[in-house]
Amino acid sequence: MRVSYWILCLSLAAQAVLFAEQHQVAATTFYNTFSRFHPVLKQIRPGDSVTTKTLDASGRDDSGTVRAKPPNPLTGPFFVEGAEPGDALIVRFSKVRMNRNWGFTAYRLGLYSLTPESIEGLYSNKYKPGTIIKERENVVPWDIDLVRQTVRLREPASDAIKLEFPAKPMLGCVGVAPAGDFSPTSSPAGSYGGNLDYNMIGEGTTVMLPVYQPGALLFIGDGHALQADGEPTGTGIETSMDVEFTVELRKKANLTGPRAETAEHLISIGSQPEFVSSMNRGLQMATTDMVNWLVSDYKLEPWAAHLLVGYQGEYDVVTVAGTVALKIPKKYLPAR
Repeated sequence: MRVSYWILCLSLAAQAVLFAEQHQVAATTFYNTFSRFHPVLKQIRPGDSVTTKTLDASGRDDSGTVRAKPPNPLTGPFFVEGAEPGDALIVRFSKVRMNRNWGFTAYRLGLYSLTPESIEGLYSNKYKPGTIIKERENVVPWDIDLVRQTVRLREPASDAIKLEFPAKPMLGCVGVAPAGDFSPTSSPAGSYGGNLDYNMIGEGTTVMLPVYQPGALLFIGDGHALQADGEPTGTGIETSMDVEFTVELRKKANLTGPRAETAEHLISIGSQPEFVSSMNRGLQMATTDMVNWLVSDYKLEPWAAHLLVGYQGEYDVVTVAGTVALKIPKKYLPAR
């Protein structure tokens, strides 16, 4: 009986691979909310892969043409056949790559990143009107070298430091339609994902999201060529992206918020809108979810999960005054 069961499982897995499709999807309409009310961009099945593009946060594409209104226009939604409330949507990003040679960032740190006494006398947030985005005067231009995979501040020039760094492409927005009729904008984060702005979400990362609506209704967007922990300026190096991802489902997973996995880490994300609750709340959410994950999926005793977190956990500030992530090195986990 046990042998027959495993043969059936292998047969079903083989069929899923056999019938998986590769979809080339070019959006013509983009959205600024994670909402169940938007028309479906593409219906896909578990195992299918999608190749598509995202706009930058200002609504510009890979040619610099304005295609949508800001902020953070979203590509989607993708309807995943068989996804039901209570399931987990598994999104594996096999490609997150910059596709143009420029980007832009804010000119200074957000005031929320600084102590109040440091703000008096701070340099003006105005740089040059229209330097890179016609309607913006608080952004500066960055050059992107697609061959060398580097980013360099075009202007202003520093006399003290060369502001040129290796690129680390990522997606700021990854999320599904939330429960009920709630349609949050593409600016905050929440249990549905949203504008996570987590710099670990790039090529090779798997993101897991709770499903709240039939079909899950996945949206992506807000590409950054590079972003520091916490997004302390309120931007990454904003640019457009070429993206490829594969979707899978985990039935009745009952996740309470987003998770991620890289080659090296399991990651629980205490996802919440910035400025709504203390960052300590995000830390508590991430820690609680990680303990539950280790106990349910890796069969650790609760006390063992607590001690593993206590002595191998790594916390990331995902957004200033908002989301916190907890990473556990996979090398210390038991085989599943």
